[in-house]
Amino acid sequence: MKDKSLNPDVRASIVTQLGQSKTVLKDLEARLKTSEHELYAVADKLPNLIDASTPTDGKPKLVRWINEKPTKTIPLSHRDIGEKLNLLDFITAAQVSGGSWYYLLNDGALLEQALIQYAISKARAHGFHMVVPPSIVKQSLVHACGFQPRDQGGEQQVYQLAGPNEGLSLTGTAEIPLAGLGLGRTFEKEALPVKYVGVSRSYRAEAGARGKDTKGLYRVHEFTKVELFVYSTPEQSTQLLEDLLQFQIEMIEELGLTAKVLDMPSNDLGAPAYKKYDIEAWMPGRGDFGEVTSSSNCTDYQSRRLGARFINRAGANQLDFVHTLNGTAVAVPRLIVAILENFYDEATESVAIPEVLRKYMDGKDRIVKC
Repeated sequence: MKDKSLNPDVRASIVTQLGQSKTVLKDLEARLKTSEHELYAVADKLPNLIDASTPTDGKPKLVRWINEKPTKTIPLSHRDIGEKLNLLDFITAAQVSGGSWYYLLNDGALLEQALIQYAISKARAHGFHMVVPPSIVKQSLVHACGFQPRDQGGEQQVYQLAGPNEGLSLTGTAEIPLAGLGLGRTFEKEALPVKYVGVSRSYRAEAGARGKDTKGLYRVHEFTKVELFVYSTPEQSTQLLEDLLQFQIEMIEELGLTAKVLDMPSNDLGAPAYKKYDIEAWMPGRGDFGEVTSSSNCTDYQSRRLGARFINRAGANQLDFVHTLNGTAVAVPRLIVAILENFYDEATESVAIPEVLRKYMDGKDRIVKC
Protein backbone atom coordinates (compact mmCIF):
# COMPACT_ATOMS: atom_id res chain seq x y z
CA MET A 1 0.00 0.00 0.00
CA LYS A 2 1.47 3.31 -1.05
CA ASP A 3 2.29 5.93 1.58
CA LYS A 4 0.37 8.96 0.19
CA SER A 5 1.98 11.24 2.76
CA LEU A 6 5.43 10.67 1.21
CA ASN A 7 6.63 13.52 -0.96
CA PRO A 8 6.56 12.49 -4.64
CA ASP A 9 10.10 13.73 -5.18
CA VAL A 10 11.37 11.71 -2.20
CA ARG A 11 9.53 8.67 -3.42
CA ALA A 12 11.06 9.02 -6.89
CA SER A 13 14.54 9.37 -5.34
CA ILE A 14 14.07 6.19 -3.30
CA VAL A 15 12.91 4.28 -6.39
CA THR A 16 15.99 5.48 -8.29
CA GLN A 17 18.29 4.43 -5.44
CA LEU A 18 16.67 0.99 -5.27
CA GLY A 19 17.23 0.53 -9.00
CA GLN A 20 20.87 1.52 -8.63
CA SER A 21 21.27 -0.85 -5.68
CA LYS A 22 19.93 -3.73 -7.75
CA THR A 23 22.49 -2.96 -10.46
CA VAL A 24 25.31 -2.82 -7.92
CA LEU A 25 24.10 -6.08 -6.30
CA LYS A 26 23.96 -7.82 -9.67
CA ASP A 27 27.51 -6.67 -10.44
CA LEU A 28 28.76 -7.85 -7.03
CA GLU A 29 27.13 -11.26 -7.46
CA ALA A 30 28.81 -11.65 -10.87
CA ARG A 31 32.19 -10.68 -9.40
CA LEU A 32 31.66 -13.08 -6.48
CA LYS A 33 30.89 -15.92 -8.89
CA THR A 34 34.05 -15.16 -10.89
CA SER A 35 36.14 -15.01 -7.72
CA GLU A 36 34.68 -18.33 -6.53
CA HIS A 37 35.60 -19.97 -9.86
CA GLU A 38 39.13 -18.56 -9.61
CA LEU A 39 39.42 -19.77 -6.02
CA TYR A 40 38.21 -23.28 -6.91
CA ALA A 41 40.61 -23.37 -9.87
CA VAL A 42 43.53 -22.62 -7.53
CA ALA A 43 42.25 -25.08 -4.92
CA ASP A 44 41.96 -27.84 -7.55
CA LYS A 45 45.70 -27.56 -8.17
CA LEU A 46 46.39 -28.48 -4.56
CA PRO A 47 47.00 -32.20 -3.95
CA ASN A 48 45.77 -34.16 -0.99
CA LEU A 49 47.68 -34.18 2.28
CA ILE A 50 50.09 -37.09 2.75
CA ASP A 51 50.34 -39.69 5.50
CA ALA A 52 53.17 -39.12 7.98
CA SER A 53 54.61 -42.55 7.13
CA THR A 54 54.93 -41.77 3.40
CA PRO A 55 58.56 -41.64 2.17
CA THR A 56 59.61 -38.10 1.25
CA ASP A 57 63.04 -38.82 -0.23
CA GLY A 58 61.65 -39.62 -3.68
CA LYS A 59 62.37 -43.35 -3.36
CA PRO A 60 59.84 -46.16 -2.86
CA LYS A 61 60.28 -48.05 0.41
CA LEU A 62 60.42 -51.84 0.15
CA VAL A 63 57.74 -53.30 2.42
CA ARG A 64 58.20 -57.00 1.63
CA TRP A 65 58.87 -59.59 -1.06
CA ILE A 66 56.16 -61.82 -2.49
CA ASN A 67 57.36 -65.35 -3.21
CA GLU A 68 61.11 -65.82 -3.64
CA LYS A 69 63.45 -63.31 -5.20
CA PRO A 70 63.78 -63.64 -9.00
CA THR A 71 65.98 -66.37 -10.41
CA LYS A 72 64.89 -66.45 -14.04
CA THR A 73 66.89 -63.92 -16.02
CA ILE A 74 66.69 -65.30 -19.58
CA PRO A 75 65.43 -62.21 -21.46
CA LEU A 76 62.61 -63.78 -23.43
CA SER A 77 60.08 -61.10 -24.34
CA HIS A 78 56.38 -61.82 -23.86
CA ARG A 79 55.95 -60.46 -27.37
CA ASP A 80 58.24 -63.12 -28.83
CA ILE A 81 56.59 -65.83 -26.71
CA GLY A 82 53.10 -64.65 -27.56
CA GLU A 83 53.74 -64.48 -31.29
CA LYS A 84 55.49 -67.88 -31.28
CA LEU A 85 52.51 -69.53 -29.55
CA ASN A 86 49.94 -67.60 -31.60
CA LEU A 87 48.62 -65.72 -28.58
CA LEU A 88 49.35 -62.14 -29.65
CA ASP A 89 49.18 -60.20 -32.93
CA PHE A 90 50.68 -56.73 -32.91
CA ILE A 91 51.34 -56.44 -36.65
CA THR A 92 47.70 -56.70 -37.71
CA ALA A 93 46.66 -54.46 -34.82
CA ALA A 94 49.09 -51.79 -36.01
CA GLN A 95 47.52 -51.96 -39.48
CA VAL A 96 44.00 -51.80 -38.04
CA SER A 97 44.43 -49.33 -35.16
CA GLY A 98 48.03 -48.05 -35.01
CA GLY A 99 50.81 -48.42 -32.48
CA SER A 100 50.24 -49.67 -28.91
CA TRP A 101 47.19 -51.75 -29.86
CA TYR A 102 47.01 -55.55 -29.99
CA TYR A 103 44.98 -58.66 -30.64
CA LEU A 104 44.73 -61.41 -28.02
CA LEU A 105 44.27 -64.74 -29.77
CA ASN A 106 43.33 -68.28 -28.77
CA ASP A 107 44.63 -69.08 -25.27
CA GLY A 108 45.86 -65.48 -24.99
CA ALA A 109 42.24 -64.33 -25.08
CA LEU A 110 41.22 -67.14 -22.73
CA LEU A 111 43.99 -66.13 -20.32
CA GLU A 112 42.51 -62.63 -20.14
CA GLN A 113 39.09 -64.01 -19.29
CA ALA A 114 40.58 -66.37 -16.71
CA LEU A 115 42.32 -63.50 -14.93
CA ILE A 116 39.09 -61.49 -14.91
CA GLN A 117 36.98 -64.35 -13.55
CA TYR A 118 39.59 -65.22 -10.93
CA ALA A 119 39.76 -61.61 -9.70
CA ILE A 120 35.97 -61.16 -9.62
CA SER A 121 35.43 -64.44 -7.79
CA LYS A 122 38.04 -63.55 -5.18
CA ALA A 123 36.68 -60.01 -4.73
CA ARG A 124 33.10 -61.22 -4.27
CA ALA A 125 34.32 -63.67 -1.64
CA HIS A 126 35.80 -60.65 0.18
CA GLY A 127 32.48 -58.79 0.22
CA PHE A 128 32.81 -56.63 -2.90
CA HIS A 129 29.64 -55.95 -4.92
CA MET A 130 29.95 -56.60 -8.65
CA VAL A 131 29.53 -53.65 -11.05
CA VAL A 132 29.88 -53.29 -14.82
CA PRO A 133 30.33 -49.52 -15.18
CA PRO A 134 30.14 -47.29 -18.27
CA SER A 135 33.37 -46.61 -20.17
CA ILE A 136 32.37 -43.06 -21.09
CA VAL A 137 31.98 -40.43 -18.36
CA LYS A 138 31.60 -36.69 -18.06
CA GLN A 139 34.87 -34.79 -17.90
CA SER A 140 33.62 -33.12 -14.73
CA LEU A 141 33.69 -36.56 -13.04
CA VAL A 142 37.21 -37.23 -14.31
CA HIS A 143 38.24 -33.89 -12.84
CA ALA A 144 36.47 -34.57 -9.53
CA CYS A 145 38.46 -37.80 -9.17
CA GLY A 146 41.72 -35.88 -9.54
CA PHE A 147 42.67 -36.96 -13.05
CA GLN A 148 44.00 -34.30 -15.40
CA PRO A 149 43.50 -34.43 -19.20
CA ARG A 150 47.22 -33.66 -19.67
CA ASP A 151 50.29 -34.35 -17.59
CA GLN A 152 52.82 -31.74 -16.43
CA GLY A 153 54.61 -31.99 -19.78
CA GLY A 154 51.40 -31.28 -21.67
CA GLU A 155 51.09 -34.87 -22.92
CA GLN A 156 47.52 -36.06 -23.54
CA GLN A 157 46.43 -38.53 -20.86
CA VAL A 158 42.70 -38.93 -21.45
CA TYR A 159 40.76 -39.55 -24.65
CA GLN A 160 38.19 -36.77 -24.93
CA LEU A 161 35.20 -37.02 -27.25
CA ALA A 162 34.51 -34.21 -29.72
CA GLY A 163 31.55 -32.85 -31.68
CA PRO A 164 28.10 -33.42 -30.14
CA ASN A 165 29.74 -35.51 -27.39
CA GLU A 166 32.07 -32.76 -26.23
CA GLY A 167 32.44 -32.84 -22.47
CA LEU A 168 32.71 -36.64 -22.35
CA SER A 169 35.83 -38.80 -21.95
CA LEU A 170 36.79 -42.44 -22.22
CA THR A 171 37.71 -43.77 -18.79
CA GLY A 172 41.35 -44.54 -18.03
CA THR A 173 40.26 -46.77 -15.15
CA ALA A 174 37.02 -48.12 -13.68
CA GLU A 175 37.90 -46.11 -10.56
CA ILE A 176 36.24 -43.08 -12.16
CA PRO A 177 32.75 -44.48 -12.91
CA LEU A 178 32.84 -46.47 -9.64
CA ALA A 179 33.49 -43.20 -7.83
CA GLY A 180 30.49 -41.82 -9.69
CA LEU A 181 28.24 -44.20 -7.75
CA GLY A 182 28.72 -41.83 -4.81
CA LEU A 183 28.01 -38.64 -6.73
CA GLY A 184 25.82 -36.47 -4.48
CA ARG A 185 25.04 -39.49 -2.32
CA THR A 186 24.52 -39.65 1.44
CA PHE A 187 25.43 -43.01 3.02
CA GLU A 188 24.19 -44.34 6.33
CA LYS A 189 27.19 -44.65 8.65
CA GLU A 190 26.12 -48.16 9.65
CA ALA A 191 26.23 -49.25 5.98
CA LEU A 192 29.89 -48.33 5.55
CA PRO A 193 32.21 -49.54 4.22
CA VAL A 194 30.60 -50.06 0.80
CA LYS A 195 32.89 -52.08 -1.48
CA TYR A 196 32.63 -52.41 -5.26
CA VAL A 197 34.51 -54.48 -7.83
CA GLY A 198 34.16 -53.29 -11.41
CA VAL A 199 35.41 -54.71 -14.70
CA SER A 200 35.76 -52.44 -17.70
CA ARG A 201 37.83 -51.52 -20.70
CA SER A 202 40.28 -48.74 -19.93
CA TYR A 203 41.77 -46.20 -22.31
CA ARG A 204 45.08 -44.35 -22.01
CA ALA A 205 46.20 -41.80 -24.59
CA GLU A 206 49.87 -41.72 -23.50
CA ALA A 207 50.78 -45.31 -24.27
CA GLY A 208 53.68 -44.66 -26.63
CA ALA A 209 55.70 -42.28 -24.51
CA ARG A 210 58.20 -44.28 -22.50
CA GLY A 211 61.14 -46.03 -24.14
CA LYS A 212 61.30 -49.74 -23.32
CA ASP A 213 57.65 -49.68 -22.17
CA THR A 214 56.38 -49.00 -25.69
CA LYS A 215 56.90 -52.52 -27.05
CA GLY A 216 54.35 -55.23 -26.45
CA LEU A 217 51.62 -55.24 -23.81
CA TYR A 218 53.25 -53.33 -20.98
CA ARG A 219 51.87 -49.91 -21.96
CA VAL A 220 48.94 -49.87 -24.36
CA HIS A 221 46.03 -47.63 -25.33
CA GLU A 222 43.20 -50.03 -24.46
CA PHE A 223 43.03 -52.86 -21.94
CA THR A 224 40.76 -54.67 -19.52
CA LYS A 225 41.02 -53.86 -15.84
CA VAL A 226 39.31 -55.17 -12.72
CA GLU A 227 39.19 -52.40 -10.12
CA LEU A 228 38.35 -52.33 -6.42
CA PHE A 229 36.69 -49.23 -4.95
CA VAL A 230 35.61 -48.52 -1.38
CA TYR A 231 33.57 -45.85 0.43
CA SER A 232 34.27 -45.72 4.17
CA THR A 233 34.19 -43.59 7.29
CA PRO A 234 37.41 -41.69 8.14
CA GLU A 235 38.05 -44.10 11.02
CA GLN A 236 37.91 -47.13 8.70
CA SER A 237 40.07 -46.01 5.78
CA THR A 238 43.56 -46.65 7.20
CA GLN A 239 42.83 -50.32 7.88
CA LEU A 240 40.90 -50.71 4.63
CA LEU A 241 43.98 -49.66 2.64
CA GLU A 242 45.92 -52.43 4.37
CA ASP A 243 43.06 -54.82 3.52
CA LEU A 244 43.23 -53.84 -0.15
CA LEU A 245 46.97 -54.40 -0.15
CA GLN A 246 46.58 -57.82 1.49
CA PHE A 247 44.02 -58.78 -1.17
CA GLN A 248 46.51 -57.86 -3.89
CA ILE A 249 49.37 -59.69 -2.16
CA GLU A 250 47.26 -62.86 -1.96
CA MET A 251 46.48 -62.65 -5.68
CA ILE A 252 50.11 -62.27 -6.71
CA GLU A 253 51.14 -65.07 -4.33
CA GLU A 254 48.48 -67.39 -5.76
CA LEU A 255 49.58 -66.58 -9.31
CA GLY A 256 53.10 -67.65 -8.30
CA LEU A 257 54.77 -64.41 -9.36
CA THR A 258 57.86 -62.94 -7.74
CA ALA A 259 57.13 -59.37 -6.73
CA LYS A 260 57.92 -56.62 -4.29
CA VAL A 261 55.52 -54.44 -2.30
CA LEU A 262 56.43 -50.76 -2.28
CA ASP A 263 55.33 -47.87 -0.09
CA MET A 264 55.30 -45.10 -2.67
CA PRO A 265 57.00 -41.73 -2.05
CA SER A 266 55.21 -38.40 -1.93
CA ASN A 267 56.28 -37.40 -5.46
CA ASP A 268 54.56 -40.48 -6.91
CA LEU A 269 51.16 -40.22 -5.20
CA GLY A 270 49.30 -38.10 -7.72
CA ALA A 271 46.87 -35.43 -6.58
CA PRO A 272 44.19 -37.58 -4.86
CA ALA A 273 46.23 -40.11 -2.85
CA TYR A 274 47.01 -39.70 0.84
CA LYS A 275 48.95 -42.97 0.92
CA LYS A 276 49.72 -45.43 -1.86
CA TYR A 277 51.18 -48.90 -2.29
CA ASP A 278 52.41 -50.45 -5.56
CA ILE A 279 53.25 -54.07 -6.27
CA GLU A 280 55.88 -54.65 -8.96
CA ALA A 281 56.31 -58.13 -10.47
CA TRP A 282 59.53 -59.47 -11.95
CA MET A 283 59.42 -59.46 -15.76
CA PRO A 284 62.48 -61.24 -17.23
CA GLY A 285 61.91 -59.91 -20.73
CA ARG A 286 62.23 -56.36 -19.44
CA GLY A 287 65.08 -57.30 -17.13
CA ASP A 288 63.28 -55.35 -14.47
CA PHE A 289 60.23 -55.19 -12.25
CA GLY A 290 57.00 -53.72 -13.59
CA GLU A 291 53.97 -52.34 -11.77
CA VAL A 292 51.03 -54.75 -11.72
CA THR A 293 48.85 -53.32 -8.93
CA SER A 294 48.36 -50.07 -7.07
CA SER A 295 46.20 -49.19 -4.06
CA SER A 296 45.46 -45.76 -2.59
CA ASN A 297 43.65 -44.10 0.27
CA CYS A 298 42.32 -40.81 -1.08
CA THR A 299 40.69 -39.78 2.24
CA ASP A 300 38.13 -37.01 1.49
CA TYR A 301 39.90 -35.55 -1.57
CA GLN A 302 37.48 -37.09 -4.07
CA SER A 303 34.39 -37.16 -1.86
CA ARG A 304 34.44 -33.37 -1.37
CA ARG A 305 34.35 -32.93 -5.13
CA LEU A 306 31.75 -35.66 -5.56
CA GLY A 307 29.54 -34.45 -2.72
CA ALA A 308 29.65 -37.92 -1.15
CA ARG A 309 28.81 -37.85 2.56
CA PHE A 310 27.59 -40.06 5.35
CA ILE A 311 25.12 -39.27 8.08
CA ASN A 312 26.07 -39.93 11.68
CA ARG A 313 22.72 -40.36 13.45
CA ALA A 314 24.53 -40.90 16.74
CA GLY A 315 26.04 -37.44 16.36
CA ALA A 316 22.95 -35.23 15.99
CA ASN A 317 22.52 -36.35 12.36
CA GLN A 318 25.81 -34.72 11.46
CA LEU A 319 26.92 -34.98 7.81
CA ASP A 320 30.58 -35.79 7.16
CA PHE A 321 32.52 -36.59 3.99
CA VAL A 322 33.25 -40.25 3.34
CA HIS A 323 36.74 -41.51 2.53
CA THR A 324 37.42 -43.22 -0.80
CA LEU A 325 39.94 -45.95 -1.56
CA ASN A 326 40.83 -47.74 -4.78
CA GLY A 327 43.00 -50.64 -5.80
CA THR A 328 43.86 -52.71 -8.84
CA ALA A 329 42.62 -56.28 -8.76
CA VAL A 330 43.83 -57.09 -12.28
CA ALA A 331 45.41 -54.95 -14.98
CA VAL A 332 45.21 -57.74 -17.56
CA PRO A 333 48.07 -56.94 -20.00
CA ARG A 334 50.64 -56.45 -17.22
CA LEU A 335 49.82 -59.84 -15.68
CA ILE A 336 49.91 -61.53 -19.08
CA VAL A 337 53.40 -60.08 -19.53
CA ALA A 338 54.52 -61.48 -16.18
CA ILE A 339 52.91 -64.91 -16.69
CA LEU A 340 54.32 -65.45 -20.19
CA GLU A 341 57.83 -64.29 -19.32
CA ASN A 342 58.10 -66.13 -15.98
CA PHE A 343 56.41 -69.42 -16.85
CA TYR A 344 57.62 -70.07 -20.41
CA ASP A 345 59.56 -73.29 -20.83
CA GLU A 346 61.96 -73.23 -23.78
CA ALA A 347 62.34 -77.00 -23.82
CA THR A 348 58.63 -77.67 -24.38
CA GLU A 349 57.81 -74.29 -25.95
CA SER A 350 54.87 -73.91 -23.61
CA VAL A 351 53.71 -71.70 -20.75
CA ALA A 352 52.67 -73.17 -17.40
CA ILE A 353 49.25 -71.88 -16.35
CA PRO A 354 49.03 -70.77 -12.69
CA GLU A 355 46.97 -73.34 -10.80
CA VAL A 356 44.32 -70.81 -9.69
CA LEU A 357 43.52 -70.01 -13.34
CA ARG A 358 43.24 -73.55 -14.68
CA LYS A 359 39.55 -74.04 -13.91
CA TYR A 360 38.84 -70.96 -16.04
CA MET A 361 40.95 -72.34 -18.93
CA ASP A 362 39.21 -75.64 -19.62
CA GLY A 363 41.29 -77.40 -16.97
CA LYS A 364 44.52 -77.09 -18.98
CA ASP A 365 47.83 -76.76 -17.16
CA ARG A 366 49.91 -75.46 -20.07
CA ILE A 367 49.54 -73.11 -23.02
CA VAL A 368 50.91 -74.50 -26.26
CA LYS A 369 50.83 -73.25 -29.81
CA CYS A 370 47.41 -73.45 -31.42
